[in-house]
Amino acid sequence: MTTAHDEDAIRQLIGTLADAVRAKDLDGMARIFAPDIVSYDVEPPLRHVGAEAKAANWARVFAAYTQLDYEVRDLTITVGGDVAFVRSLNRLSGTVAGRQTGTWVRWTGCFRKTDGSWLIAHDHVSVPLDMASGKALLDLEP
Repeated sequence: MTTAHDEDAIRQLIGTLADAVRAKDLDGMARIFAPDIVSYDVEPPLRHVGAEAKAANWARVFAAYTQLDYEVRDLTITVGGDVAFVRSLNRLSGTVAGRQTGTWVRWTGCFRKTDGSWLIAHDHVSVPLDMASGKALLDLEP
């Protein structure tokens, strides 16, 4: 398989992930996560280990939003053999408690090819921090 083919496969997986978020489809998302995924997400604890823990994060998000959208911007993909990493700016937006909201986050995803299929083995989601106040900066735009 060529690197271009692998990049296309990973790009399709990220599209599937975005579609699953929009549809609040936990099962669709679960097929994309490696069983042993380690996730450094924006909510506590410091790390979430395993696909069930990652799915539980998304279940909380899905429960909070009555309408949900997900945008991936500035995606770059680097493939090397059976591992790859991606980075992008992603926006989660929608309706929470009757109020429109949206936040851009920084995302790094690490993929591992197992039995010919790419899965997310690690991801890191973050927001910038105002060092003086210690508060997250949730209103920045790319």
